[in-house]
Amino acid sequence: MNIRENVDEGLRSIQSNLLRTVLTAMIIAIGITSLVGILTAIEGIQNSVNSSFADLGANTFTVANHEDDGFRRGGRREKQYPAINYTQAGDFARHFRTDYKGVVSLSSAIGGAVQVNYLSKKTNPNINVIGADEEFLAIKGYKIDLGRNLSKNDLENSVNAAILGQEIARNLFGNLDPVNKEITFMGSRYKVIGVLEKKGSLGGGTDSDRVIIIPLDNGRGLAANRELTYNITASAPNITDGELIIEEARGLMRRIRGDKLGSEDSFTLERADAMAKNFENITGYLRIGGFGIGIITLLGASIALMNIMLVSVTERTREIGIRKSLGATPGVIRFQFLIEAIVVCIIGGIGGLILGILIGNLISNSISAESSFVVPWLWMAMGIAVCVVVGVVSGIYPAIKASKLDPIEALRYE
Repeated sequence: MNIRENVDEGLRSIQSNLLRTVLTAMIIAIGITSLVGILTAIEGIQNSVNSSFADLGANTFTVANHEDDGFRRGGRREKQYPAINYTQAGDFARHFRTDYKGVVSLSSAIGGAVQVNYLSKKTNPNINVIGADEEFLAIKGYKIDLGRNLSKNDLENSVNAAILGQEIARNLFGNLDPVNKEITFMGSRYKVIGVLEKKGSLGGGTDSDRVIIIPLDNGRGLAANRELTYNITASAPNITDGELIIEEARGLMRRIRGDKLGSEDSFTLERADAMAKNFENITGYLRIGGFGIGIITLLGASIALMNIMLVSVTERTREIGIRKSLGATPGVIRFQFLIEAIVVCIIGGIGGLILGILIGNLISNSISAESSFVVPWLWMAMGIAVCVVVGVVSGIYPAIKASKLDPIEALRYE
């Protein structure tokens, strides 16, 4: 009996026990679904993060306050540094533009739990109001959907102009055009000059769509006597000189802040691509964990498959005796049972791959609104390979047991 005949015989045996085959394949499918589903979800989230940071560019960096994490080191609390103020941020922007021909944007959080009103409609008190300049949208990867960006005139004259996030515009105006309409928040009236494209945010939230951007100096006036902290986002003009310019920017900010030689920075400087790489390292560990969970699930499935194959050997003892009496060798018997186990695993594996891809993409889209549909070819190939391995491991012992049956005793079996 050749390989093709063994495969055909294995398929006929599977068809004759269709219910058992389906139930067994479902066990394998669940294992593959957990393996491929987790890995697909992680892949989708990683792609979303990479896409978000790609808008910023590899040579973009942010200078922000040195945050106190609350931990004590060596029995002492970590040193607290004063916030970056308006004068320091302005000095940095002016020198960086002049000396390095780079692009710089200044911004500050004016309010974090603001309610916005338009006529009788109002939003939930969860709107972020940001004071920024005309470079803020481009350097942060925002795009204008309707209207225009802040202009130099808006900034120089502290005009009450506002750019709305997509969610705010939808909740307040519905299908109406928000441009040139007036809204009220934080006790002041502002004219809408633009609406941002939908951006979303990692984690399933929509913080980037619940934002209002106003001119920086206007925001300073809106904050009244409250002390603001300023963030600086800058981009080096040439990516090949990115590392050098970023270190030059570090030195420039240290001079402006008056940091002493040998002391640590009184601020944080972080590159956009460094944040993406950090997240990629985290997802690497998640992949390992997901693969481990999937393998454990498949181990349980393989044990169940082995048990079913042993039952099949017992049920088909007389059939095995007849085959041996007609000249079938132990090798042929072993191969037939292995083929059956592998085919069942592959059938279950294909079903598991389809379910895993659908569930994985559903999870990644629920976590990150920007995730696109992912077809993980590598994990699909690995899933099929794992199915074959599980089939061999689960079928080898029952196949050996079947091949060692004595044909005379097998023919007597009732």
